[in-house]
Amino acid sequence: MKVLVIGAGNMGLTYAEGMASSPLLSKHKLRIFDTDPKKIETLRQQPQFEVYDTLDDCLPKADLVFIAVKPFHSEDLFEKMKPMLNDEQIFVSLMAGVTIQTIQEHLGQNKVVRTMPNLPAQVGKGVTSYTESEEVSKVELLMVRNLLDTTGTSIHVETENFIDASTGISGSGPAYVFYFMQSMLEAALKMGFSDYDSKVLVSNTFEGAIELFNQNDISPKSWIAKVASKGGTTQAAIDSMDDNNVKQLIQDAAYAAFDRAVELGKK
Repeated sequence: MKVLVIGAGNMGLTYAEGMASSPLLSKHKLRIFDTDPKKIETLRQQPQFEVYDTLDDCLPKADLVFIAVKPFHSEDLFEKMKPMLNDEQIFVSLMAGVTIQTIQEHLGQNKVVRTMPNLPAQVGKGVTSYTESEEVSKVELLMVRNLLDTTGTSIHVETENFIDASTGISGSGPAYVFYFMQSMLEAALKMGFSDYDSKVLVSNTFEGAIELFNQNDISPKSWIAKVASKGGTTQAAIDSMDDNNVKQLIQDAAYAAFDRAVELGKK
């Protein structure tokens, strides 16, 4: 199978690096296209890629095309792509807010898979939700899933509404975690810890909490109850967050990202 990634930004390059070693590629190297001369020069130093700076050299012969450009660049890209395509090709979008119907109409093609990736894919811990147009066969969808899984795990969803919803949870979610971490780092610094000690305290606390959650069938609410003794220090912190309505604010933030994804899809 000949796989092409269009766009070597954070997400495009992350998925390209993950997929490059997939047995689905057989004897073919993963193809990657970009227009930035500096990126192209860097990519050509990586032996697992075939690097292209013109679409007509790589797009017509690709079996599976991952589109990983900024949404606002998509219309110009689609216009350039359209004359080079054939009906057997499958198109996988890594773009936020661009609907399957929009991609089909602009490319004049039916086989489209829409995904929502997230940043931890860079370290093999990503989660990618995906859904497909009805023209994509089960066999083709399985191939796409196997490629997505090279960067972590993937979740099939029934409709695009869930793609938009997962934008608010997993797509934007790492930023929420970093926001919380930054707040804790700043608190640690104010308490007098060094930069290094603050980072160790916060990062190991998050890592340990996630490991506890993953290794046990216990809800976060139950873990809170285990840590927070009545009248104790943890309960004082939880009470402060409850008093300040932090839970609702986090939920509101997730819905804000969800609503924005829907809004982008209408443009």
